Amino acid sequence: MIECIPMQATHLDDVWNIEQSAHQYPWTENQIRETPGRLALNLTLLVDGCVAGYCFGQSVAGEASLLNIAVDPQRQGQGLGRQLLRAFMAAAKTGGAEEIWLEVRASNQNANYLYQICGFVLISRREGYYRAGDLQTGTEREDALIMKAEL
Repeated sequence: MIECIPMQATHLDDVWNIEQSAHQYPWTENQIRETPGRLALNLTLLVDGCVAGYCFGQSVAGEASLLNIAVDPQRQGQGLGRQLLRAFMAAAKTGGAEEIWLEVRASNQNANYLYQICGFVLISRREGYYRAGDLQTGTEREDALIMKAEL
């Protein structure tokens, strides 16, 4: 069974493990474990009761932001990211959001494709926004694509 539910503290160990394996430049453990504020819209994707993905977002004044989303690399390619993103979009709409904004690395072709098939359009580009290259120095930079979907 696949379900998307509000993220719980009991999910955070698994979320942290996925974060480290799914992203070349993961969030810090403190960011993952930070107590969510009242504007938070954080979901966990469960497959047969096991954490398979998650997303962090927020929603305020009719506008939602998708801050981070990931599916366990061993479960990617099964449509779970699409289900998780659609659940986030539905939760944002239920919470009163009229649009969702996100940014994504220009090189992340899988994510870009997912966002496009879920209705996101390119709005802008931030040149040199993300660090890239060497993990220690991060001296190279990569562009961020700013995307938006109407709900």
